[in-house]
Amino acid sequence: MKKIIFILCFFTVQAFAQTKNLSMQEAVLGMSTTLAIKNLKQLKWMGSSEVYSYILDNDSEKVIMKVNPLNFESEAVISLEKMNQLLQVKSIKKLSTFPDLTWIDEQSFYILHDNQYIVFRTVAGQMPMEVVTAQPENAEPAMFHEKSRQVAYVMDNNIYIDNQQRNTIQLTKDGSSDIAYGVSVHRNEFGIDRGLFWSPSGNALAFYRMDQTMVEHYPVVNWSAVPATVKMIKYPFAGRKSHHVTLGIYHVSSKKMVYLQTDESAEQYWTTVTWSPDDKFIYVSLLNREQNHLRLKVYDANTGELVKTLFEEKNDRYVEPQNALYFINNDPSQFIWWSQRDGYMHLYLFSSDGTLKRQITQGSWLVNEILGVNTKTNEMFFTGTKESPLQKNVYAVNIGTGKIRLVSNTLGTHTASVSKNGNFLIDLYSNRNTPRNIEIKNLNTQAEKRILTANNTLADYKLANVENVKLYTSDSTLLYGKLMTPHDFDATKKYPVIVYLYNGPHVQLNKDVFPYSGNLWYDYMTERGYVVFVLDGRGSSNRGFAFESAVHRQLGTLEMEDQMTGVNYLKTLSYVDTNRLGIHGWSFGGFMTTSFMLRKPGVFKVGVAGGPVLDWSMYEVMYTERYMDTPSENPDGYKTNLLLDKVDQLKGKLLMIHGTDDDVVVWQHSLLFQKNCVSKGVQMDYYVYPGHPHNVRGKDRVHLMQKITDYFDTNLK
Repeated sequence: MKKIIFILCFFTVQAFAQTKNLSMQEAVLGMSTTLAIKNLKQLKWMGSSEVYSYILDNDSEKVIMKVNPLNFESEAVISLEKMNQLLQVKSIKKLSTFPDLTWIDEQSFYILHDNQYIVFRTVAGQMPMEVVTAQPENAEPAMFHEKSRQVAYVMDNNIYIDNQQRNTIQLTKDGSSDIAYGVSVHRNEFGIDRGLFWSPSGNALAFYRMDQTMVEHYPVVNWSAVPATVKMIKYPFAGRKSHHVTLGIYHVSSKKMVYLQTDESAEQYWTTVTWSPDDKFIYVSLLNREQNHLRLKVYDANTGELVKTLFEEKNDRYVEPQNALYFINNDPSQFIWWSQRDGYMHLYLFSSDGTLKRQITQGSWLVNEILGVNTKTNEMFFTGTKESPLQKNVYAVNIGTGKIRLVSNTLGTHTASVSKNGNFLIDLYSNRNTPRNIEIKNLNTQAEKRILTANNTLADYKLANVENVKLYTSDSTLLYGKLMTPHDFDATKKYPVIVYLYNGPHVQLNKDVFPYSGNLWYDYMTERGYVVFVLDGRGSSNRGFAFESAVHRQLGTLEMEDQMTGVNYLKTLSYVDTNRLGIHGWSFGGFMTTSFMLRKPGVFKVGVAGGPVLDWSMYEVMYTERYMDTPSENPDGYKTNLLLDKVDQLKGKLLMIHGTDDDVVVWQHSLLFQKNCVSKGVQMDYYVYPGHPHNVRGKDRVHLMQKITDYFDTNLK
């Protein structure tokens, strides 16, 4: 089939007053510092109430405000000065700014300060303060239960509970570098972000137990010490031994400990751990190591015995659970299950016995987040991609009928929060023309009020012209891209081009956001006379299971074909200098950059690869085996996409960058690549960032992006 290529629309962010050039400092850190878009600090609902709060923080006032969305009357809750006065009475160190607030209800909130959980409560216009419990300074992670006033924490790989009476309970005693309790497991895949799970009442604590005895040690070297020191971590390589996980439950009152019982292989993943609202049961999605067979199981929380396997999901490629169960209005008789079983991430209503009642959402789009439920109208609010895969808008769906309505009046990228009873919405959004707006919406009357209209902090800068591009591959797959040209673009000139890419799972670069380029470094490079192009090929997110899983067993191959669709498009543009094409990416994008420089030599004159995977057999079990299977099951796939043995195919200039403390894509990837370059007499450029993990962040990122920019300026201009 002939390739079809066309341009969707032309969009420019030029304004009459644009006279300033971005500095590198502004391009890298500006959106979080000097160019930050105005926001309302800690805007959130006050616990289960339908009143919201925010922090007023300026030169004259530092105070927590609360607002009634029915009439928008506001009042001060407490000032930072008053909080410090209360802390001083208890000999607790002073706050320099408001810490993160967690509202228990409209009258009370707690903070974590000086390793203590402190509750502030309004009573008859006063604000008494109570230190309810504490945790050691080196405790991490920790989980506070606001109702029972207990904190569970991990210290030296063991779990402890402290309560309001300052009684400390040590739950486990055999924790070590081999046996870790209460930590996030499975390398944070499958939506896992913690290892401690309080029951709703606080009467029981569920926790992960991770046995890493069988996993190989891997050294991470601290080069700042003399002599250098070594930290040994456990790194489960694809196709090798992985850690074994079980789930324990500690009952606080009876001091009884049970573990969930399973007769399945230890080589499995424990995901989506969810308590029932009545504390009686705990739900776990057990996924086999092959990641193609999931079983949702419910266990008796008191005994640890299996009650029932509710249902199973299978797929020839993979099944990837990512979200905990959602119980509507804390009703234990039914729950919402997230699934891609129909090809897109949608919501399904199940009874607690595993009977499917109905599919709530459906269509060639996906759900991003559940925001809340209004039980009176029987509507669930969520964000999704129904209008466009480049956007995230707010919707309401009737749980009984499946009828969906668009809640967002302005399309774009929305970050929203629904009040406990589902009557009001805090809606923060941006899009190509909108830096940030915040609105409060009455979900019953549809009335709304704008409470923030942020100014465009970039109005005076010479930003790129941004053009939306739609491309079709040879099999008619639609791809989205953005083409960025200089502010003073001249179509009669010839420009060098930088293709920035990631093109890996769970990442999408093309979105309807502000700034519309998506990254001010792109704008900075167009100021310097480059054209920048970004394309999301198959394998990237927000396009459904078929689109993302198309790369299964061949990471890198299909993605290069899709990126070549973009390259071929660039070559049709009269102002593109086809002899001066550059490519840059980090992590999966670093893998893609190196793949192009070795497997398609000559397409790009210059490449900059950061933190690249160069041998998938040297990457972690959970991610790699989902997309590639094991090296023994898919030897051809691993061999084809192996880059360490292809160094002699390099044509052009390649700069490779790596952080020495990288425990995600370990430093050995690029070191072995360097070694092979030396042994084969291949010249390339290499730079390391001592002490940095997988990404170079903070002020050193300015140095990183200057290094990359200089490399393109030297070799591509």
